[in-house]
Amino acid sequence: MKPLHFRAAAPWLLGLLSLAAVPAVLAQPPRLIVVEDREGVSALPYYQALDLQPHAGDAPPPRVELPRPPDRRFGEADMLPVRSERLSPGDVARRVIQAPGLTPVFLVGDDDRSRAWLRQRAPTLRDLGAVGLVVQVESPQALAALRALAPGLTLAPTSGDELAQRLGLRHYPVLVTATGIDQ
Repeated sequence: MKPLHFRAAAPWLLGLLSLAAVPAVLAQPPRLIVVEDREGVSALPYYQALDLQPHAGDAPPPRVELPRPPDRRFGEADMLPVRSERLSPGDVARRVIQAPGLTPVFLVGDDDRSRAWLRQRAPTLRDLGAVGLVVQVESPQALAALRALAPGLTLAPTSGDELAQRLGLRHYPVLVTATGIDQ
């Protein structure tokens, strides 16, 4: 009788043998591999102090009621009016900053000075790919009028108070780039 070589075995036999090994592999827990042991202290007491495990006889945790979603979708008009308490129209001194990677951003409001600035600087702002923050605006109509002055520019209503604080700004309109602040 000739010895059976695996090469000569039918492919279905090899498949059957490999399928038979799968349950044995799955039944074994994964081995713990200790990469380095610096003889530290066990963290178990810290986890026990958190008391994360349920105890026998404990009442189930209280049911948390999720808030109902609104009956309607909110839109941009729901964000208005926007008022920035730390900012007002006025002069801004040019200065150098270092903010590598900052997308150019400009701050405007719904006032005569901002509208004139926006008309004059719109081509430059478009070339820079600047994003506009409208930091003072009362109504959707006023926001639409500002957008009509600068087609192709993104103008988003938002408070500028935090940005003003971080950059030391008190006035707008202003352009902020990665290298400087300029009016």
